[in-house]
Amino acid sequence: MAFQTQGDHDDVMSEINVTPLVDVMLVLLVVFIVTAPLLTNAVKVNLPETAATSPPEDKKAVDISVDRQGKIYIDRREVAPEALEAEFQALKAADPDPTVHLHADEGVLYGVVAKVMAAAEHTGITKLAMLTVAQ
Repeated sequence: MAFQTQGDHDDVMSEINVTPLVDVMLVLLVVFIVTAPLLTNAVKVNLPETAATSPPEDKKAVDISVDRQGKIYIDRREVAPEALEAEFQALKAADPDPTVHLHADEGVLYGVVAKVMAAAEHTGITKLAMLTVAQ
C-alpha cells in the first residue's frame, strides 16, 4: 500500500478500485438467483396436488410435459405422439440410463399420459418420475 502525503501529487495511483466491480457482480448474482427458477419449466401445466415428496437427486433429468390439450413436449420442444417412442430411443442411445420427469396437467386425459408412460417403458426407460404440486 502506498501512502500519500501532501507533497506527493505527482505520482500516479496504480491501484484499481474494485468496489464498483464487486457491487455490479453482486447485483448480477441476485438477478440470476431470482430468474433461474423461472426458467425451469416453460410449458404451463397445472399439476395435481399430492402429499409432499422429493425426487431423487440424480443427474440432469429430461422433462416431458403434457399440457391440457394433450400436446407432448420434451424439454420444451413439441413432439408428435407417433414420434415419442423414437425420441425416447434417441434419449436412451445418448444415455443408457436416463432420468425422465413427467409433468402432466391435471385436466389432461389419462390415456395421453398412459401412452407417454408406455412409450417410455417400451424403450427401456426405468427412471420415470411423475411430478406433482405438494399440498
